[in-house]
Amino acid sequence: MTQDIVGVWHLDAFHDVDEAGRPVGEGPLGPSPSGMLIYTPDGHVSVSMMPTAPATAPGPSYMGYAGEWQVRDGKVVHRIRISSRPDWIGIEQSRDAELDGDVLTVRATREVDARPQRRVLVWRRAGRPGGAR
Repeated sequence: MTQDIVGVWHLDAFHDVDEAGRPVGEGPLGPSPSGMLIYTPDGHVSVSMMPTAPATAPGPSYMGYAGEWQVRDGKVVHRIRISSRPDWIGIEQSRDAELDGDVLTVRATREVDARPQRRVLVWRRAGRPGGAR
């Protein structure tokens, strides 16, 4: 999967899920967030996400970070160097990732309000140069 995920991805969905994997609520960035994920061939990653309706979103008005990435033990690992969340700087985050054509589904569990919260992000590969979405 390593070189298969290199490129630019646009966010299709970002939501919390229950134990059965069903979406719960609108998600941390509201019902239809906007986002971009960039994986470079030399191991850099950049993620930017925001709600499209900031006044109604339940969470932050912007989420973003950048650093390095690699595939380790079948998971995509991000080493965060800069972030809109100071508590993320310098940490590694591991994600389960599934690639199906031009759709990349990323799953992770994070601590939210002192309890584990499962999250799913669905990314769609951006058009090739000259055909941006």
